[in-house]
Amino acid sequence: MKKIVLVSLVGLVVACAGRNDSPKVRSLVLDQLKYSHNKANWYAPMNTAVAGLTADQANWKDSTANHSIGQLVSHLIFWNERNLIAFEGGKAPDFSGNNEETFTRFDPANWEKAVARLDSVESKLEDVFAKATDEQAEKWAETAANIASHNAYHTGQIIYIRKHKGWWDPENGVK
Repeated sequence: MKKIVLVSLVGLVVACAGRNDSPKVRSLVLDQLKYSHNKANWYAPMNTAVAGLTADQANWKDSTANHSIGQLVSHLIFWNERNLIAFEGGKAPDFSGNNEETFTRFDPANWEKAVARLDSVESKLEDVFAKATDEQAEKWAETAANIASHNAYHTGQIIYIRKHKGWWDPENGVK
């Protein structure tokens, strides 16, 4: 009897240890991508942060080395597109490695296109991650979680600028 209990207990431990948590990881990380993109949760998402801004507002910069909202959006597009390309199995274009270059690609004449492109990239990241195999989701989970954190960090900067300039409505985020 002791042997049967012992074998059953070992079998249970092995079965539990081999349990696949990929669906749980996928769900958690996918939620974080959505929260940083367009689904309000603990903080305003990036779509709310950039909504209703003019090109002139997006181009405003203080007299320090801080970045404009447009530069922050350009930076997010740059890095998130590179990750999307990698998730899709492609090879991203060559990059010098100078992160500062990623902030200087903003063209005020194309502000509306930049906002739409950011939204599109984020939607595609969510879609690719949602459709990933369990193996891919497990492999990409850390990168995708870092994407969400990076998005939230720069979204906070955008909101700070908006609040500083009086372009933020505390009721709905957009002014």
